[in-house]
Amino acid sequence: MFVDQVKVFVKGGDGGNGLVAYRREKFVPRGGPAGGDGGNGGDVIFEVDEGLNTLMDFRYQHHFKAAKGENGMNQKQHGKNADPLVVSVPPGTTVKDAETDKVIADLTDHKQRAVIAKGGRGGRGNARFATARNPAPEIAENGEPGAELDVVVELKLLADVGLVGFPSVGKSTFLSVVTAAKPKIADYHFTTLSPNLGVVESQDHRSFVMADLPGLIEGAHEGVGLGHQFLRHVERTRLLLHVIDMSGMEGRDPYEDYITINNELSSYDQRLENRPQIIVANKMDIPDSKENLERFKEQLGNDDIPIYSVSTVTRDGLDELLYAVADKLDQIPKQEEQVEEVDERVIYKFEKEEAPFKITRDDDGAYVLYGEKIESLFKRTDFSHDQSINRFARQMRSMGVDEALRKRGAKDGDTVRLMDYEFEFVD
Repeated sequence: MFVDQVKVFVKGGDGGNGLVAYRREKFVPRGGPAGGDGGNGGDVIFEVDEGLNTLMDFRYQHHFKAAKGENGMNQKQHGKNADPLVVSVPPGTTVKDAETDKVIADLTDHKQRAVIAKGGRGGRGNARFATARNPAPEIAENGEPGAELDVVVELKLLADVGLVGFPSVGKSTFLSVVTAAKPKIADYHFTTLSPNLGVVESQDHRSFVMADLPGLIEGAHEGVGLGHQFLRHVERTRLLLHVIDMSGMEGRDPYEDYITINNELSSYDQRLENRPQIIVANKMDIPDSKENLERFKEQLGNDDIPIYSVSTVTRDGLDELLYAVADKLDQIPKQEEQVEEVDERVIYKFEKEEAPFKITRDDDGAYVLYGEKIESLFKRTDFSHDQSINRFARQMRSMGVDEALRKRGAKDGDTVRLMDYEFEFVD
C-alpha cells in the first residue's frame, strides 16, 4: 500500500532530575553537596533512508517518544544523556507543524537528518547551587520536559519524469512498457489509485526515474477526483510527459484535455507553468489518431513544445521519445526544481517579548497563573525540598507575580492555581 501523508505525534525525552546529596566519606569532614546533574532527554530525529519509497510504517505507529535522560547521581556524577530516537523516512519527505503549517524539515538526500522534537535539558543537582552564604543547599532542579507536537509528514516523490494526463490515456501502460514496473492496468477510469515508480534505461544506457501519477480531472486542484491527492508529487519532477489520447475513443477532445490538465497544474502551483514538458501523442495505432493529431497541432499553434507520436501496443516511437527525454534531462540540473526564487530583502520587525505569565480567574474565584516561562519554571522545581520551594517563591516575586495579583484584587487567603498546584496568596 502506498502512503504519502500521515499525521503523527512526536515528543522529545524529558531531562533527568538533578539530585540533592552530600559527601559522606571517612576523613572528609564537611564534605559538602555532591548531587549530580540529570542527563539530557533524547531528540526525535528523522533520517532519510533511500531504500524507502512510502510512509507505510507511519500507518501503524502514530506516536514517537524519545527516552528520558538519567537522573543525577551521588559524588557529582552526571546522569547519562538519552540516545536520540531515529525515525527512517523516504527521500522527498516534508515535515510540517500540524498547528501552524510551518515547514520544519525538507529531507531529500540519503542519511540527511533533522531534529523534529528536541529533548529536555537535565536538571541541575545541588552541587551547582552551593554558595558562600549557602554551602549546603537543599536545592535541585527537575529535568526540563521534552518538546512535543503533532506533525504532518508528507512524501513528495523524487522522480526525474512525471506522467500526467486524464485517466485512461495510457500512462500506466506506457510505464509498464518502458520500465520493469507492474502497475495495475484495466479499461476503466482511476485504475491507478497511487503513484507508481519505475526506472527507465534508454538504448544508449542513460537511465532516469519515471512516476506514473493518478489521473487528473477538471477541478482536481480543488479536491475533485483522485488526482488532487497526488499533485504534490509533480512539484519535484524535473520534466513532465503530458500523455494525451489522440484516438478520441473516450469522447473527449485531445486539445481540450491538454488545456484542462495544464490549468489544473498551474492552479495547484504556478511554478508548474514553466516546467519543461513533452507532449506524448498516445494510441497512434488506432484509426483517426493521425487526423486528430494534425488538428491538435493546428490548435496548439506552438512549435516550441515537442510532440512525439507513440503507440504502447506496437511500441512505435518509444525509443525516439526516450532519447528525447534523456537529452532533455541532461539539460536540466537536478537541483533546479528544488531552488525557489527568494526575495533578497530582509525585513526586521520588532516583536514584543511574550509576557512571562498571565492571570485569569476560574469559576470558583481562584486566580490562575499560566504562561510558557512560569510553567517551565514550575516543572523544573523540586517541591520535595523546602529550599527549592522558597527559591521558586523568590523567582515568582522577581517576575512580578505578587504585584500583578495585588492589582487583580488578590487578598490574603485567596487561592492561586498554577497548573495542577494550588497555594494561598499571602499579602
